[in-house]
Amino acid sequence: MPDRALPGRRRALGLIGLGGAGLAAGAGAPVFGQTVDLGFAGGTRQLSGDWPQKGAMIVLRERAPLLETPMSAMDGEVFTPNDRFFVRWHYDDIPLSVDPAAFRLRVGGAVRRPLALSLDALRRLPRVEIAAVNQCSGNSRGLFTPRVPGAQWGDGAIGNALWTGVRLRDVLDLAGIAPGAVEVRVAGLDRPPPGAPWFEKSLAIDHARDGEVMIAWAMNGAALPLLNGFPLRLVVPGWYSTYWIKALDRIEVLTAPDAGYWMAKAYRIPATPGADVARGSKDFATVPIGRMVPRAFFTGPAGDTKVVAGDPFYVRGLAMGGAHGVARVDLSMDAGASWHAATLGPDRGRYGFRLWEATLPALRPGGYRLWARAVNTAGEVQGMKPIWNPGGYMRNPAPSIAVRAA
Repeated sequence: MPDRALPGRRRALGLIGLGGAGLAAGAGAPVFGQTVDLGFAGGTRQLSGDWPQKGAMIVLRERAPLLETPMSAMDGEVFTPNDRFFVRWHYDDIPLSVDPAAFRLRVGGAVRRPLALSLDALRRLPRVEIAAVNQCSGNSRGLFTPRVPGAQWGDGAIGNALWTGVRLRDVLDLAGIAPGAVEVRVAGLDRPPPGAPWFEKSLAIDHARDGEVMIAWAMNGAALPLLNGFPLRLVVPGWYSTYWIKALDRIEVLTAPDAGYWMAKAYRIPATPGADVARGSKDFATVPIGRMVPRAFFTGPAGDTKVVAGDPFYVRGLAMGGAHGVARVDLSMDAGASWHAATLGPDRGRYGFRLWEATLPALRPGGYRLWARAVNTAGEVQGMKPIWNPGGYMRNPAPSIAVRAA
């Protein structure tokens, strides 16, 4: 039986890698006494290195684990290191060890040939790689005003990786889609408490078979960390993390839309532009959350900064285009009245991060504010105004930092 003790203390997990070699329990060490301010009231969190296969992470909750990536860990990094990649589980009962030899990915429902695929069988299918940002739907929820319930994330419930695996389409074709199929539902090894619904998510059949949605067994050239979904996870490029099922072990083809809790009730957003409604609103039409929107982040500096008056100063960060590539990152020092393009780093894939940087002209002594915004290749522009919805989803106003020249 898997070890089901709280994964909040460093120990070996008995985890065996895809190639049969053992994986160490974790890198890093406890970061005693260090805290991080996430930038909102009550947003001071402990920084801890006491998690398997993880370095120093911001701890929002131990059960089920919510671990945020410090923005400093993403500074200058197109690909977020595996040991700093954020962690989000819904239920306490998560897999703490997996036997790769015994593991099977089961495919059923409206298919011609139900399957129980071993990891070796999966690896015999055509292999694909894609760079894609994985972002929690509620990333930055702690910054909503007025506050909303749910995990009070800062900006670090996000990461970019190079994912390796197989196309979901190829697995579905191996099973053979039966007539009348409309959706594909996926679930993993995490277990709900008595009376709670299984954490299951569904994609429209055409989306599931678009050739980009994939089943990954590796990120950034290494096996998935256990806390990030070992041995398999779904990767849905350009869509929020709620669909990226971890520890994936079941695929079911449906002949009717999924009416389960996690599609019909949870992770739904206002059916309005930008998922924005008046503060405090409750009664409005909703749709399931889906595609991500463009965002830019400052990473250097990541907060308020002092510069030398009369000298040019340097800033840098990351940007994502959401469901499209990054076309441009703009900077403004006049609250958006005018914008000037930053320099973009290499394009490593439309769904991934791009680095950006700029050297700004010298400032006279005084206080200033600098804004950044991302523009994607579909022409979507990150706005200045914060949105609001009661789920705390899809926050993406242009970030800003205070600059004092002296």
